[in-house]
Amino acid sequence: MDNKNAGKALPACPVETTLTLIGDKWKVLILRDLMPGTKRFGELKKSIGSVSQKVLTAQLRDMEESGLVSRKVYAEVPPRVEYSLTELGQSLKPILDAMQDWGEGYKASLS
Repeated sequence: MDNKNAGKALPACPVETTLTLIGDKWKVLILRDLMPGTKRFGELKKSIGSVSQKVLTAQLRDMEESGLVSRKVYAEVPPRVEYSLTELGQSLKPILDAMQDWGEGYKASLS
């Protein structure tokens, strides 16, 4: 984690810590969409769907401060910004895979 989070007290419970970092609906979807690789802001917004630009920006900034997402700005006109998962962000893959497996099993149990 970077120095911005050094002063933040994390919960004692590891599950609560994880939920603090990725418990928001949009954060999980951002993680899902960045797992395959780098995306630009517009690509993320389109792939996630109904999230507003303001909320997506806030969620990305929060995830960047937490060390889960990396932001790269290119000195071009118009400016180009790309987002990718850090190594720490990539380490959440087993959690997302488990969520996908559980969701598929749940849907199958309803039919």
